[in-house]
Amino acid sequence: MINGRTAILAIESSCDETAAAVMLDGRETASSAISTQIEIHKMYGGVVPEIASRHHLDNVNPVVDQALREAGASMDDIDAIGVTYGPGLVGALLIGLATAKAYALAAGKPLIGVNHIHGHICANFIAHPDLEPPFMALVISGGHTNIVDVTDYRSCRVLGGTRDDAAGEAYDKVARVLGLGYPGGPLIDEIAKKGNPEAVPFKRVWLEKGSYDFSFSGIKTGVLNYINKEKQAGREVNIADVAAGFQEAVLEVVVTKAVEAARERNEKRIVMAGGVAANSRLREMMTAEADKYGIRLYFPPPALCTDNAAMIGCAAYYRYIEGERDGLDLDAVPNLELGE
Repeated sequence: MINGRTAILAIESSCDETAAAVMLDGRETASSAISTQIEIHKMYGGVVPEIASRHHLDNVNPVVDQALREAGASMDDIDAIGVTYGPGLVGALLIGLATAKAYALAAGKPLIGVNHIHGHICANFIAHPDLEPPFMALVISGGHTNIVDVTDYRSCRVLGGTRDDAAGEAYDKVARVLGLGYPGGPLIDEIAKKGNPEAVPFKRVWLEKGSYDFSFSGIKTGVLNYINKEKQAGREVNIADVAAGFQEAVLEVVVTKAVEAARERNEKRIVMAGGVAANSRLREMMTAEADKYGIRLYFPPPALCTDNAAMIGCAAYYRYIEGERDGLDLDAVPNLELGE
């Protein structure tokens, strides 16, 4: 403990961020250290799993040391170790998991596995001290797009998810087609502000009536077909208009379905989570739609939207105080589903 408060050391390494944090009583961040690989993967237009794993191996111990040092703590002060065990890149997950196990075994501390997506939802508990379950959650990131009914601090039920590309994945692929670079989400968000979202209309994919699932592969193909058609006709492509039209088509479906799910269940609160939750246009659209129906909207600051260990420590804390523990045989689960 630190000053009589439960201290969780958390490790996150599911993709290309190596992160560690010390959390007090789940909601206060004593320290948060992150080593990013964005610049390394830019030249490839996306995350290369093997390269990500190598850099996690180099970075994980220094990042843990930094988190402990900034918190003014030693392993004697730590009550438990939380770690992401899925979903994510299997090699990347294994680096963080092996590190957490080593610390847990050497220091005699409990090990607590955390679902990465549940961690994203828990980022809102850090940002909003008054927030308590139940509520509806929109998880929107590079690998996931889910509408989630959060019933308590440890339990939730997925109402809908993506059937192909996640929203963030679609952003990255479209950004590559437009020649914008990587990561695509922030780049499209920025250039779309200069474009007309009605100049290049793209089809909205709603799927069957009553479904809370998503499909974004079609709009990615739509963007590619539009660009090829314009180039073949010798016409100049307005990148800002294409980006704005693409973004509007994706976010209109996401926002509408998230609010409909909350209204259907008479839920008056929606939280946003995941890297794409930092998107400025998404926040504008969600705020406007939620306000129409008297729904209160929560979202974390951008630093807590992207991958970090503080959110993992928060999720681990609520498992810890309920007496939940994992053994040293805990394995990485790259396709781990929320709620498992």
